[in-house]
Amino acid sequence: MSVPPYPANVLTLRDGDTRGDDAGMKRDVHPVTRYVKTDDGIHIGYQVFGEGPYDLVMNDGWLTNVDADWDLPMYASFLAKLGERARVIMFDRRGFGISDRPSSLESMSLEKGMDDMRAVMDAAECERAVVYGFQDGCALSLLFAASYPERTRALILATPFVKYFKTPDFPWGFTEDFAREWDEAIDTKWGTVEFWRWNMQKLGVSSLAPADEDLEMWARWARLTASPQAALAVERVQREVDVRSLLPQILTPTLVLSKEGARDGEWGAAPWVAQQIPGARYVEVPGSGHFFRVKDAFFFEELDSLVSSVSDEEAVFDRVLATVLFTDIVDSTQHAVELGDRSWRDLLERHHATVRSILARYRGTEIDTAGDGFFATFDGPARAVRAAQHIVAALRPLGLEVRAGVHTGEVQTIDGKVGGLGVVIGARIGALAGASEVLVSQTVKDLVAGSGLTFEDRGAQQLKGVPEEWRVFEATG
Repeated sequence: MSVPPYPANVLTLRDGDTRGDDAGMKRDVHPVTRYVKTDDGIHIGYQVFGEGPYDLVMNDGWLTNVDADWDLPMYASFLAKLGERARVIMFDRRGFGISDRPSSLESMSLEKGMDDMRAVMDAAECERAVVYGFQDGCALSLLFAASYPERTRALILATPFVKYFKTPDFPWGFTEDFAREWDEAIDTKWGTVEFWRWNMQKLGVSSLAPADEDLEMWARWARLTASPQAALAVERVQREVDVRSLLPQILTPTLVLSKEGARDGEWGAAPWVAQQIPGARYVEVPGSGHFFRVKDAFFFEELDSLVSSVSDEEAVFDRVLATVLFTDIVDSTQHAVELGDRSWRDLLERHHATVRSILARYRGTEIDTAGDGFFATFDGPARAVRAAQHIVAALRPLGLEVRAGVHTGEVQTIDGKVGGLGVVIGARIGALAGASEVLVSQTVKDLVAGSGLTFEDRGAQQLKGVPEEWRVFEATG
């Protein structure tokens, strides 16, 4: 499935703005909003923006509207900063923002939210992503990471909210009294300045938007994300959520963050959450409240560190021990001149067919063919040496002599291609060989002891671009 390109530069600061690092933003380019239809027929709105080297999927807390989110300067600048690092994918779960509003609460479960997320990732051609959860969005992120570890590259839980109500075994979260007060405020004040002034004071984040002008901005955003009835429905669903049992099952590299000012009270569960996830790292970001802003440099430093460590780890996972074989025809240019284009092409086709037949017999895997040479890998060094000897012998009746080099070492898969120092060593040893010679590294000679193969020492050799000298042997048996 092909998707159109996504704008990278989302926002810029207005010249002369003095209200802060994340205020006064304007939209120069708005990310394109698209819809994808889930298997059960629900339309999910989503956006993709940024040009970073990895995908990052956003699971925001509470309510969202992928269009209206850009109207909040604090959040818009944060998104723009993420877009500098990653290809960001954000969406409105069913019941939220611009997505369809199902008629039943059952259709708004976390499991359905996971279906929405998977559908959006598929539509955006995203195979694996760093999954970012904020507050209530952490529950969906955790469920997705546990259910689809193969699609979750890393997990970021910011101010995680894993259970709504405070209980004796979970001293964070909200009380029944607060829940009733919250429902009353939604029912009677939703989408008003009064609601947001009360909300931000109640939850200890009043410093975010002290002015009525800013409060009106949040009030308008709330009206665009959900109606009062929809907001209450979302609340009822979230109050049933308890994902604590998932925490020990998360095997994905995980970073848990919270603001310094959120360590106490309803939002203080982050250190405990990190302790429950094997190998998770907990970081406390300086500052008050529980939102993250573009000025929180520590947040972005930790994000970069996580992605870098995961990339390094994946590179290690992609390294395997393998035996590499390189062959090429000796004096191929002279042969081509003597035979002419058509005859040379016919001879090359017979050469290729012979080599491929022998590779198949010895369970070799063809990696690359460059003109008159072959690059193959084997899971055993003895088979690689015997295949090389067989290739040399089989091509002589065609009037062709080839050289071959064999080495066993660590190779790395990069973007589907085999590379690394082990490959370089194999190629360099092959280049040292003469007509109808099979040269191997000492590593190969040592590994095939007892196989019946015999070797002659060709001495220590300096291989171009390879540190130190390598002892090389000719396979003669």
